[in-house]
Order: sequence, then structure tokens, then C-alpha cells
Amino acid sequence: MTQQSEDQRSSTTDRPRVIVTMTTREDMLSPLAFAEIIRLPGPTARADSQEMLAESLPTVSAILTQGDVRIDRDLLSRSPQLRIVANMSRGYDNFDLEAMTEHGVWATNVPDAFTAPTAEVTIGLMLMVLRRLAEGSAHVRNGEWRHFEPGRWDGTSLNGKTLGIVGYGKIGRAVARVATAFDMRVLCTARPSIHDGNVTQCSLPELLAQSDVVSLHVPLSPETAHLINAETIAMMKPGAVLINTARGGVVDEAALTAALTSGKLAGAGLDVTEHEPDVQPELYALPNVVITPHLGGGTSESRQESQAHAIANVVAVLRGEAPVQPLNHITVETRA
Repeated sequence: MTQQSEDQRSSTTDRPRVIVTMTTREDMLSPLAFAEIIRLPGPTARADSQEMLAESLPTVSAILTQGDVRIDRDLLSRSPQLRIVANMSRGYDNFDLEAMTEHGVWATNVPDAFTAPTAEVTIGLMLMVLRRLAEGSAHVRNGEWRHFEPGRWDGTSLNGKTLGIVGYGKIGRAVARVATAFDMRVLCTARPSIHDGNVTQCSLPELLAQSDVVSLHVPLSPETAHLINAETIAMMKPGAVLINTARGGVVDEAALTAALTSGKLAGAGLDVTEHEPDVQPELYALPNVVITPHLGGGTSESRQESQAHAIANVVAVLRGEAPVQPLNHITVETRA
């Protein structure tokens, strides 16, 4: 081997290695030109991607993921050089934050890029369910529309109704702003430190009892798993509608199906499901249920912004700096 080829091999070996688990444009990755990029061949659920991920862990410095890689103690024990895992998403239920902090690994997400798009889809699902837009569209597409039928497709107006927002973070507040434009009364469960003159804070049982529409905007955690279950559904106003653009595991899907089938609830709009992409088969047969494929935050603009934010976090850490808005705290000096 020549001295030049040895130098080239050493240079390549010395470069930090970054795993990218989702489709990302090459130009978006240009800030990481100093690193070696390892792209997985497909979704991380595929065996070939899992094998490639496992093989790369001993030498990888950073992971850029859509939240599809579970960062737990087992993975961290196999990743001695790992310094940051950056989710290109708002959610971070794939992170064991305590374990990551113990191992000196930064955890980051994208807190802002998906706020407005998710709020838009939340309102869209409300309109689709309450105004029966999906049912009407299916009627036309199936060639069943013969003439104008006043009264047949009458739904329920958002105007004047009560919206209960469970989880009053950035997305919840964005939904509230749009809802007030429909002259909806807005309730929320929120920390006492949050003050909004257009929104009334109350307990979860009070919110469920009063709301015509309940919209979920909490992260998935041990405290929120199955937050909406048979017991809490029983507290809901008869004929209410449930909207979920948060995480599927927040809802006990079997209990929701039972409530929709019995007529306790008038409808549901779900952008996420408990075991996605699998869905309770009974839900498919219910015309008052709208299910979309976890598209809530996804727009061309938000996707580009989220990727740029996550990549910037990785660049900062690999250059010995702290990321912007980290989810945990690592002493920079010990990881530089």
C-alpha cells in the first residue's frame, strides 16, 4: 500500500460516522461534508437495515432518525463513540433520556417545525368528522350521488361548540388560536403558569364532561399511555368527537372502538393509531371515523425545516458544542 493510500484510509477512518435512517436530500446533508454518512437501505423495521445499524453502532458518532430507532441501554452499550441522537421529529418517545444522559449522549428533537402543520390537520380532522366530508366524498367517488339531497349530509358546525384541548403546549395553543376563529369555546388542561385569556383551564374530568370535541396534544409517556380509556371515555359528553394527532398509544383503541360502536361518541379523527400501521379492523367499518397515515406534521416546508434543525444539532455536537434546545444536559467538556 502506498503512503498516499494509507493517508487516505486514515483520513476516512478518522472522520466521524453518522447514520441516517430516513430519506434526506444530499444537499440537506452538505453541512456534514466532514463526516462519513451511512444511509440505511430501507425502513429500520427491515432486517437488512437492522443488520446494517447493528454493524455500524461500535463506530458511529451520531444518529439522525425520524424517531424509528429505539435508543435504550442495550443500544447505548453497543455504541461507545455515540455522542448525539437527533430526531427529525417533535416526538421523542423512542429515547430513554436517563440512559442517554448517563452515557453522555445528547438527545434532541425538532420542537417547532411541525406546530402549524399539525394544528392545521387537527382542525381538518374536526371538519371532516363533524361536517361528514369524508363520508360525502366517498359517496360521490362510489358513483352513488344522483341528486341534491337537503338534510341527508347535514353535519355539525364547529361554530359555538366547546373544544377541549388535552395538552396545552405549542401545538395545543396553535389549535386554540384557529378554533377561536370558528367562535369555538376552548378549554384546556394546562400548567398553572400558562395564561391565555381566550382559553379556560380546567381538570381533565371537567374538560371531558363539557367538550363537544376533545383534541389530544400530549406526548406519549408512562403517564399518558391509554390516557383515553374506558374510564375517561365514560366521562366524555355523549355524542362528543375525539381527535388524536398526538401519539396512538395515548388512546386505548379497543375502548374507543366500543364507544363509537355503541354511540357514546359521535365520531373520531385519528392521524395516529395505537399499533400503527395496524388499526382495529372494526374502525374501518365505521363511517364516522377518519383515519389518516400519520401525516399531521408533514409538509414540504416542515420536513425541510426539521431536517435542517436536526442536522445543525449533529454538526454542533460533532464540533464540540452543545446542540440547540437539547432534551437532556451533557457536560460539553467531557464529550468534546
